[in-house]
Amino acid sequence: MKICVTAGATGLDAPVDPRFGRCPFFVIVDIDSMDVSSVANTYAEGSSGVGIQAAQIITRQGAKALITGNIGPNAMQTLASANIDVYQLQGVTVMDAVDKFKRGELTKISGPTRPAHGGMGMGQGRGPMGQGRGAGRGRGGPGQ
Repeated sequence: MKICVTAGATGLDAPVDPRFGRCPFFVIVDIDSMDVSSVANTYAEGSSGVGIQAAQIITRQGAKALITGNIGPNAMQTLASANIDVYQLQGVTVMDAVDKFKRGELTKISGPTRPAHGGMGMGQGRGPMGQGRGAGRGRGGPGQ
Protein backbone atom coordinates (compact mmCIF):
# COMPACT_ATOMS: atom_id res chain seq x y z
CA MET A 1 0.00 0.00 0.00
CA LYS A 2 1.22 3.48 -0.87
CA ILE A 3 1.00 6.37 1.55
CA CYS A 4 1.90 10.01 1.04
CA VAL A 5 3.62 12.33 3.51
CA THR A 6 3.84 16.10 3.03
CA ALA A 7 7.48 17.07 3.24
CA GLY A 8 9.80 20.04 3.28
CA ALA A 9 12.37 18.16 1.19
CA THR A 10 12.75 14.84 -0.62
CA GLY A 11 13.37 11.47 1.02
CA LEU A 12 12.73 9.72 4.30
CA ASP A 13 14.90 12.09 6.36
CA ALA A 14 12.84 15.14 5.32
CA PRO A 15 10.72 16.88 7.94
CA VAL A 16 6.96 16.48 7.70
CA ASP A 17 5.66 19.79 6.37
CA PRO A 18 2.77 21.23 8.40
CA ARG A 19 1.05 22.50 5.23
CA PHE A 20 -0.80 20.32 2.78
CA GLY A 21 -1.50 22.38 -0.32
CA ARG A 22 1.64 24.48 -0.03
CA CYS A 23 4.18 21.84 1.00
CA PRO A 24 7.17 21.69 -1.37
CA PHE A 25 7.15 17.89 -1.81
CA PHE A 26 5.05 14.78 -1.41
CA VAL A 27 7.02 11.70 -0.37
CA ILE A 28 5.29 8.56 -1.59
CA VAL A 29 6.17 5.39 0.33
CA ASP A 30 5.10 1.86 -0.46
CA ILE A 31 4.89 0.54 3.09
CA ASP A 32 5.26 -3.09 1.98
CA SER A 33 8.41 -2.75 -0.13
CA MET A 34 9.61 0.59 1.36
CA ASP A 35 10.11 1.94 -2.16
CA VAL A 36 10.26 5.73 -1.90
CA SER A 37 9.67 8.44 -4.47
CA SER A 38 9.32 12.19 -4.09
CA VAL A 39 7.03 14.36 -6.17
CA ALA A 40 7.35 18.13 -6.33
CA ASN A 41 4.18 20.03 -5.47
CA THR A 42 3.97 22.15 -8.60
CA TYR A 43 0.92 23.96 -7.22
CA ALA A 44 2.51 25.15 -3.94
CA GLU A 45 2.92 28.74 -5.15
CA GLY A 46 -0.47 29.00 -6.83
CA SER A 47 -2.86 31.77 -5.94
CA SER A 48 -5.95 29.63 -5.35
CA GLY A 49 -7.21 26.06 -5.45
CA VAL A 50 -3.87 24.60 -4.37
CA GLY A 51 -5.42 22.14 -1.92
CA ILE A 52 -7.63 20.55 -4.55
CA GLN A 53 -4.79 20.43 -7.08
CA ALA A 54 -2.40 18.93 -4.52
CA ALA A 55 -5.02 16.29 -3.65
CA GLN A 56 -5.20 15.38 -7.33
CA ILE A 57 -1.42 14.84 -7.40
CA ILE A 58 -1.72 12.36 -4.53
CA THR A 59 -4.64 10.60 -6.17
CA ARG A 60 -2.64 10.17 -9.40
CA GLN A 61 0.23 8.64 -7.37
CA GLY A 62 -2.08 5.91 -6.08
CA ALA A 63 -1.72 6.77 -2.39
CA LYS A 64 -4.35 5.31 -0.06
CA ALA A 65 -3.41 7.47 2.94
CA LEU A 66 -1.97 10.93 3.59
CA ILE A 67 0.02 12.16 6.57
CA THR A 68 0.18 15.94 6.90
CA GLY A 69 0.25 18.70 9.46
CA ASN A 70 -2.89 20.61 8.47
CA ILE A 71 -5.46 20.40 5.73
CA GLY A 72 -8.29 22.63 4.54
CA PRO A 73 -11.88 21.71 3.74
CA ASN A 74 -11.62 21.63 -0.07
CA ALA A 75 -8.58 19.34 -0.06
CA MET A 76 -10.16 17.16 2.62
CA GLN A 77 -13.32 16.77 0.54
CA THR A 78 -11.30 15.93 -2.59
CA LEU A 79 -9.30 13.27 -0.74
CA ALA A 80 -12.41 11.81 0.89
CA SER A 81 -14.02 11.52 -2.56
CA ALA A 82 -10.96 9.54 -3.68
CA ASN A 83 -11.16 7.28 -0.58
CA ILE A 84 -7.81 8.50 0.75
CA ASP A 85 -7.53 8.43 4.55
CA VAL A 86 -5.95 11.49 6.19
CA TYR A 87 -3.80 11.50 9.34
CA GLN A 88 -2.47 14.56 11.15
CA LEU A 89 1.12 14.58 12.40
CA GLN A 90 3.97 17.09 12.43
CA GLY A 91 7.28 17.73 14.11
CA VAL A 92 8.85 14.45 12.93
CA THR A 93 10.64 13.12 9.86
CA VAL A 94 8.90 11.30 7.03
CA MET A 95 10.47 8.03 8.26
CA ASP A 96 9.11 8.59 11.77
CA ALA A 97 5.67 9.27 10.30
CA VAL A 98 5.81 6.10 8.21
CA ASP A 99 6.89 4.05 11.25
CA LYS A 100 4.04 5.45 13.36
CA PHE A 101 1.59 4.69 10.54
CA LYS A 102 2.83 1.10 10.22
CA ARG A 103 2.54 0.58 14.00
CA GLY A 104 -1.04 1.90 13.97
CA GLU A 105 -0.16 4.86 16.21
CA LEU A 106 -1.87 7.53 14.08
CA THR A 107 -5.51 8.52 14.33
CA LYS A 108 -7.44 9.17 11.15
CA ILE A 109 -9.05 12.59 10.98
CA SER A 110 -12.48 13.06 9.44
CA GLY A 111 -12.55 16.79 8.89
CA PRO A 112 -10.35 19.75 7.97
CA THR A 113 -7.89 21.16 10.49
CA ARG A 114 -7.84 24.60 8.86
CA PRO A 115 -10.63 26.90 7.70
CA ALA A 116 -11.27 27.64 4.05
CA HIS A 117 -8.66 29.99 2.63
CA GLY A 118 -8.89 32.31 -0.32
CA GLY A 119 -5.41 32.06 -1.75
CA MET A 120 -2.18 33.73 -0.70
CA GLY A 121 -3.57 37.04 0.54
CA MET A 122 -2.94 38.83 -2.74
CA GLY A 123 -6.31 40.56 -2.81
CA GLN A 124 -7.08 43.82 -4.60
CA GLY A 125 -6.75 46.55 -1.99
CA ARG A 126 -8.94 49.63 -2.47
CA GLY A 127 -7.04 52.46 -0.81
CA PRO A 128 -7.09 56.23 -1.49
CA MET A 129 -4.69 56.07 -4.43
CA GLY A 130 -5.10 58.86 -6.95
CA GLN A 131 -6.55 61.22 -4.39
CA GLY A 132 -3.40 63.22 -3.69
CA ARG A 133 -3.64 66.99 -3.41
CA GLY A 134 -0.56 68.55 -4.99
CA ALA A 135 1.12 71.14 -2.78
CA GLY A 136 4.08 72.15 -4.95
CA ARG A 137 4.77 75.86 -4.98
CA GLY A 138 6.58 76.16 -8.34
CA ARG A 139 9.06 78.83 -7.23
CA GLY A 140 11.65 78.22 -9.90
CA GLY A 141 12.59 81.25 -11.97
CA PRO A 142 13.87 81.50 -15.54
CA GLY A 143 16.83 79.23 -16.21
CA GLN A 144 16.59 77.45 -12.93
